[in-house]
Amino acid sequence: MLSPIDATQDLGYAWLVMNMPFDALGDVSNEALLVAFGNGDRASAQALTMRLTPVVLGYATRLLRDHAEAEDVAQEAMLRLWKIAPEWRQGEAKVTTWLYRVVTNLCTDRLRKKRGKGLDEIAEPEDGQPSQETRLMDKARVSALEAALGTLPERQRQAVVLRHIEGLSNPDIAQILNVSVEAVESLVSRGKRLLAKRLAGEKDRLGFEDDET
Repeated sequence: MLSPIDATQDLGYAWLVMNMPFDALGDVSNEALLVAFGNGDRASAQALTMRLTPVVLGYATRLLRDHAEAEDVAQEAMLRLWKIAPEWRQGEAKVTTWLYRVVTNLCTDRLRKKRGKGLDEIAEPEDGQPSQETRLMDKARVSALEAALGTLPERQRQAVVLRHIEGLSNPDIAQILNVSVEAVESLVSRGKRLLAKRLAGEKDRLGFEDDET
């Protein structure tokens, strides 16, 4: 339970954040911004929305492979974050870890409801600036990787995406998936092996390199 001293410190820091100009909030932690929003600061909510929504949306899109559904999940996850803001206390958890866990659960629920249906069409990535040949190759690689990820068992896909795309540590992933660090290592290892097998036929054509790690 939070002591009166800790609560006073949280409120004091929240007051400092609430009185910062918006362009200064970029250096403030997610946790401090959430505490400030919980105490009524709308600018902190705006800063958190701009910072976290792309992260949440990207993760949900990789799990669901459906942008429209991912947008719904991202919106629901952020709404849940706002609801718990008044009760948030710094030092208890990372905001990003909490959000990844919520998004994982929301996506899992949606995938279970859709189980038995065919894989969704994979949207083509937007064109970049390189040459047409390079763009086509990049699109093919992304499409092949996303298609292969989509065939992995649910928990393996979550672990691989969190580790190698989102760049999270194994302990953080363990908290998000509510499993041990050893289980995360096993999920990632098995997922990578299966992913390599799925992409084996595309390796030479698309220029994928072997991953020995």
